[in-house]
Amino acid sequence: MAKVTGKYEVIYIIDCALGEEEIAAAVEKFKALVAENGSLIGEIDEWGKRRLAYPINDKEEGYYVLMRFESAPGFPAELDRVFKITDGIMRSLIINTDGE
Repeated sequence: MAKVTGKYEVIYIIDCALGEEEIAAAVEKFKALVAENGSLIGEIDEWGKRRLAYPINDKEEGYYVLMRFESAPGFPAELDRVFKITDGIMRSLIINTDGE
């Protein structure tokens, strides 16, 4: 029988060149996107401004956000697509934490 939901973690890096209001708006946008999907948001941990391990687009710093959620198995692909087309998102990584 197919699984109905899975547990996921996503970490994404927002460009620090955006202002504080735009960074907060981006965090809220993705929080709302996950909630609109009917997913359960577990935790949102804003790590804040950190130095990158290597430059991305000639930038040395980014604003890190870790979000845990539970959703249908197809939703992470849609979330990844939205990350890729959103201006100001430097990198993102979605991980299934169920171990399957």
